[in-house]
Amino acid sequence: MTQKYIPRDEIRAPQIIYALYLAGIVTANITLLIGVIIAYVYRKEAAPWLQQHYRYLIRTFWIGTLYACIAFLLSIVIVGTLLWPLLAVWLGVRCLLGWIVVRKGQPPARPTSWLW
Repeated sequence: MTQKYIPRDEIRAPQIIYALYLAGIVTANITLLIGVIIAYVYRKEAAPWLQQHYRYLIRTFWIGTLYACIAFLLSIVIVGTLLWPLLAVWLGVRCLLGWIVVRKGQPPARPTSWLW
């Protein structure tokens, strides 16, 4: 099976966004906001398969924001403190899976999924 050639500059922006999202797990969450802004800027000019990555990244930001709000509200009754590590794992898995397939030149398997 031959691997198709993917220009590095074509996948650079999605890779940077995935890295910014991953950095948001351990640093200030401002990197997540920067990443979603970049995704909104680049999504219209991208190839169709890359548009799926941008859609996936944008949905990851908004779904993660919703999950974070739920975890924050539930932290008031202690239950939410258990959700923060799960949220970090969720974000990490989504980003790593996306990073792997963008390097292969493929769209995400399920860009509209709420999980992976």
